[in-house]
Amino acid sequence: MRLTLNWITLRVRDLETSLAFYHDLLGLPIQRRFESRGKLIAMLGPEGQPKIELIQGGDKAVRPDSGISVGFEVESVDAAIEELRQKGIPVARGPIEPNPHLRFFYILDPDGFEVQLAQHR
Repeated sequence: MRLTLNWITLRVRDLETSLAFYHDLLGLPIQRRFESRGKLIAMLGPEGQPKIELIQGGDKAVRPDSGISVGFEVESVDAAIEELRQKGIPVARGPIEPNPHLRFFYILDPDGFEVQLAQHR
């Protein structure tokens, strides 16, 4: 069996607030927005790559402390930290360098989910 990742779903309290974070601050393109069975849904990410699916509504809530995090690659950890600080987004943890080839840090999205920004060398 050959698998390809399509999307990761985050259930959010407020779709507009989450879109402001993932689209406006982090720059993920919005591919689709729609409503289904009383839920507001948005798919974000570059064309041809796996998406982040944001869902507002329904009774299934995922707590931020459930161990879920989303990771993105950046060209430079230092440049990303500076850019986010200028936008008022604090670093939650890091930078962490577990080996000479990887460096990363975490920020929190509006619902408290960890977002990891990583630089592979």
